[in-house]
Amino acid sequence: MSGAKKSAGGTFAPLAQPVFAVLWAATVLGNTGSFMRDVASSWLMTDLSASPAAVAMVQAAGTLPVFLLAIPAGVLTDILDRRKFLIAVQILLASVSLTLMALAHTGMLSMSSLIGLTFIGGIGAALMGPTWQAIVPELVPREEVKSAVALNSLGINIARSIGPAAGGLLLAAFGAAFTYGVDVASYLVVIAALAWWPRAKASNDALQENFLGAFRAGVRYTRASRPLHIVLLRAAIFFVFASAVWALLPLVARQLLGGDAGFYGILLGAVGAGAIGGAFVMPKLREQLNADGLLLAAAIVTAIVMGVLSFAPPKWIAIVALLFLGGAWISALTTLNATAQAVLPNWVRGRGLAVYLTVFNGAMTAGSLGWGAVGELAGIQGTLLIGAAGLLLAGSVMHRMKLPAGDADMVPSNHWPEPLVAEPVPHDRGPVLILIEYSVEQVSRAAFLHAIHELSWERRRDGAYGWGVTEDSADPNKIVEWFMVESWAEHLRQHKRVSQADADLQGKVLAYHVGPSKPVVRHFLTIRPSGAS
Repeated sequence: MSGAKKSAGGTFAPLAQPVFAVLWAATVLGNTGSFMRDVASSWLMTDLSASPAAVAMVQAAGTLPVFLLAIPAGVLTDILDRRKFLIAVQILLASVSLTLMALAHTGMLSMSSLIGLTFIGGIGAALMGPTWQAIVPELVPREEVKSAVALNSLGINIARSIGPAAGGLLLAAFGAAFTYGVDVASYLVVIAALAWWPRAKASNDALQENFLGAFRAGVRYTRASRPLHIVLLRAAIFFVFASAVWALLPLVARQLLGGDAGFYGILLGAVGAGAIGGAFVMPKLREQLNADGLLLAAAIVTAIVMGVLSFAPPKWIAIVALLFLGGAWISALTTLNATAQAVLPNWVRGRGLAVYLTVFNGAMTAGSLGWGAVGELAGIQGTLLIGAAGLLLAGSVMHRMKLPAGDADMVPSNHWPEPLVAEPVPHDRGPVLILIEYSVEQVSRAAFLHAIHELSWERRRDGAYGWGVTEDSADPNKIVEWFMVESWAEHLRQHKRVSQADADLQGKVLAYHVGPSKPVVRHFLTIRPSGAS
């Protein structure tokens, strides 16, 4: 079998899994309906108000809930039945579109109701996003997970290429109520596919996290993961500036280019088509550019497109420009998302990706509101030029902050022995103090301290909320590392979270320990006075 054939087969191999294929097709259809709804809502807002700030509010209302709720949604993804949770979310989204359909049909749709219902739809999107990503490993073999993730991205862009154009045509031909009704029908298809999914019941886990504990664990990991910090910062900067073109595109189509609802849908369809094309050429681009080069190229192309649109070009040039915008957009999205996935271990991947989605949607929301306000002062053309210049400058500056390689082995090492206990310890007992006593020669002291401070980030990522290093006043060669964990159950989870990369880092620390035996590890449990609450 040739290399090219292998590559093609590998890309589409997950579609041979019946459950994945059905849910994938249903999701493409559901996303197509969602894009139709978004086109109708954005265009109706231009009928209700010509203000750039008001039009930008529609996008902000759709993305703000994802910014606010993505992390709680990631937690719910880990503690609820994912199939039932997704069905409930789809019912919520169908109800939103059903209400929009009724209001549009009766002529009672106002700016406030449109923005409010868009906000509720954003809540559904916030709850759904991390869950759809988290179910992928349940649907395909482990070796096909990456291909399944790529197919999901391809499916979204197929919907992006079809939905806006179809929505614009339906809106122009049959009106907003009919367009919203088609969206309702698409959700019913997704609900049917999820109801059909024969998902196995999850086994009971004595160490299963509750909502607040899982939320705190996700926040601790995010705060202590320096590679993730870089990804989040790079994403925030890129999307704040790039959001200008999305926030103002309805007004660009209507006022600068003189188009109608159908033309606006064609522009969005061009973005989707460009994204599909970009997805197919990405392997070739990766052979020439690393992740940082791809992100810089995406910034340059997006800025050029914004500059072209600011000069109110002929419609066919605008369509071609948006094809390139779609390619640049998918390049940035896949580069940042893949890097975020690569630096996250499985146990916290849903919550970590939820944080990434929070930053993405927060940047898009803040950018939409900010560029809408700038548009009131500088006009549409001036705002696009300002955004393009800012994106070029920011892209060049941030290019110096390199994205993490993402090649660390995040598979659990399971090398920690079970802690010694005199009698069973209740899972909710805590806090727990862990002491590890090392013997380090003075000649190795500086190198040891450097290595163990690197290790401190791993301790915090995996569950510790306090960490430190102390020395014995009578024997400076004896150094004690200590860290605090909120409960016994959380410390047992910590045992399961240590990755192969973390084990390698711990091995570097242990290399400086001298003596006939391994470092002594002790666990101290909080004693509560009798009768204390």
